[in-house]
Amino acid sequence: MPMRIALFGQAAFGRDVLLRLLSASHDVVGVYVPPEGGRPDPLASEAEQRDLPLFRHRRFRRRGSSGLAGASGPGGPPSGRDWEAIPEILDEFRGLGADLNVLAFVTAILPPEIVAGTPRGSLCFHPSLLPRFRGGAALAWQIILGETESGVTIFEPDAGVDTGPIVVQRGGVTIGERETAGSLYFDHLYALGVEAMAEAVADLDAGRARREPQDESRATAQGLIGEPEARIDWSRPAAEVDRQVRGCDPQPGAFGLWKGEKVRLFDGSLASGEDASTPGTIVGVRDGKLLIAAVGGCIAVGRVRVGGGKKVPAAGADVGIGVGERLD
Repeated sequence: MPMRIALFGQAAFGRDVLLRLLSASHDVVGVYVPPEGGRPDPLASEAEQRDLPLFRHRRFRRRGSSGLAGASGPGGPPSGRDWEAIPEILDEFRGLGADLNVLAFVTAILPPEIVAGTPRGSLCFHPSLLPRFRGGAALAWQIILGETESGVTIFEPDAGVDTGPIVVQRGGVTIGERETAGSLYFDHLYALGVEAMAEAVADLDAGRARREPQDESRATAQGLIGEPEARIDWSRPAAEVDRQVRGCDPQPGAFGLWKGEKVRLFDGSLASGEDASTPGTIVGVRDGKLLIAAVGGCIAVGRVRVGGGKKVPAAGADVGIGVGERLD
């Protein structure tokens, strides 16, 4: 029996989940997308074309005195202060009369009045094999910490961060030696996640959904990736620096300093040889990539972003970083 669904999400992933829900004849009664940015959001555009109720809120909670926890999901944990649902948004949501919430890559923290505010609760997508790699930077940390297998999880969020019972989980995705956070998501987990969400909704609708508690003995949790996590320590082994570069690609970009400017590295891979120089030193060019000395090897870098500029070919004449220069 078709359900009335409130969809929270963004980007092409959210759009494709929306299309799967509509193809299964579910009634999407509201679509929640982040506020407008620099380019049109595919989910928002699709909702507008189909004349679906569209709501765009930057946040769903405000400081208050109720001490409410945030919903689990990619947005990360609450700050520890007291929070409460914004009444106007809560009234708006309740007016939709949704049976189920579908959280398709949500970065905002939702209050429990919304997460648990429908008869069927909520289903949330996460790009790892929970309980491993909880948190909002799961894609990056799987690369950085050398994980060899990935997958997706659809779970029922609770008061914790990615801690709720698992409804659908699909693994078997090998993380290759050249994988970046971007390629892991777009080339492997994206389509798998859309299918897993469609399956979870169908199972819930048919009354056959399983709810398997997460094994806390296997749980790992990592924080978001900020500048401290992205700055390269060239005294670390080359293999670790390589994973850091790939894990921070495409955002925020692992970086070293050159003439006081941040030089962010992309399209990186581990290369052998020519590692006798001081780590961080540009030692050559190979196949159009800069070779940067590290401990026990080199990092080959295809693109860089210097300061606030655009990403450009690393070995291009306009970059200005030549052989013998060093990233501090």
